[in-house]
Amino acid sequence: MIKSVLAAAAAAPLLAAPAFAGPYVNIEANSGFTGSDYEGTITEFHVGYEGPIGESAGYYVQAGPALVAEDGGDTTTELSGKVGIDVAASESVDIYGEISFITIDGSDDNGYGTKVGVKYSF
Repeated sequence: MIKSVLAAAAAAPLLAAPAFAGPYVNIEANSGFTGSDYEGTITEFHVGYEGPIGESAGYYVQAGPALVAEDGGDTTTELSGKVGIDVAASESVDIYGEISFITIDGSDDNGYGTKVGVKYSF
């Protein structure tokens, strides 16, 4: 369950083409709930790089360790990462997308997630 929360609540939404190109550090915690029942938290410690793609687009890629703390269970350390892109479709509309992954302790399968969206500024 908590792995799907990571996919659904991945990195902060992409806003516009980045003004700064280069490395960065991103620490992010995502907690999951079913109703009012706390399921757990994944805290990611990522190192990344972002940059422009032409005049109206940008990208980022980041990865690093992720602490998975399930409610009432053990805390494990996994590897997670994200890659994203955003495109300014017009002066007030941005289109963005992201693909994320996390390893799953003791499994040959990884968890994957996607995010796509449109942001309208007025």
